[in-house]
Amino acid sequence: QVQLVESGGGLVQAGGSLRLSCAASGRTSNSYRMGWFRQAPGKEREFVAAISRSGGSTYYAYYADSVKGRFTISRDNGNITVYLQMNSLKAEGTAVYYCAASIGRTPFYTSTGYDYWGQGTQVTVSS
Repeated sequence: QVQLVESGGGLVQAGGSLRLSCAASGRTSNSYRMGWFRQAPGKEREFVAAISRSGGSTYYAYYADSVKGRFTISRDNGNITVYLQMNSLKAEGTAVYYCAASIGRTPFYTSTGYDYWGQGTQVTVSS
């Protein structure tokens, strides 16, 4: 089992920035693909970003079109931690943000592509 704990959420004004963190514990592995999803009230959970499994010094990052150019996903494999730097936040970014880990399920941009989930952290963007 893998436990994921998100942190860093909060209230921010539109145009501001937040950095989310996700710490993994348990049967952690550098071979997990990590992802971030979000779920706004009354909406389905949606893909935000993902970063590939450890493959030496090269990682591949993927983003939803809605956040491309504003969000950056990164990982610290030494501590099995993944980050989501969110800049130029918009009011529509208000949601609970979830961290997820995958041992290899596909596709990477859907919830079914992940095996483990955190409890989520609330991000509220005021306009």
